[in-house]
Amino acid sequence: MTTSKMAALNNPAELSFEVAMQELEQIVSTLEKGSISLDDSVALYARGKILQDRCEKLLSDAESRIEKITLGENGAIKGVKPLDIE
Repeated sequence: MTTSKMAALNNPAELSFEVAMQELEQIVSTLEKGSISLDDSVALYARGKILQDRCEKLLSDAESRIEKITLGENGAIKGVKPLDIE
């Protein structure tokens, strides 16, 4: 594993959505098994919360970049405008 990949694993703010989600799924699976100590469970839960927040931020950022196609009166594509996020 490269140094930059190791740094990203240690810093969730640098993880891609896919990597963060994969780690989060592993954490959930481990916690569901219930085969680790309480202290380890708490630590994993805390890491999972950080990863959840990262995934939510990345999804929010992606939604804000989505553009909605606007059509003219004749049905032709007129342009694009930012997606309205409610």
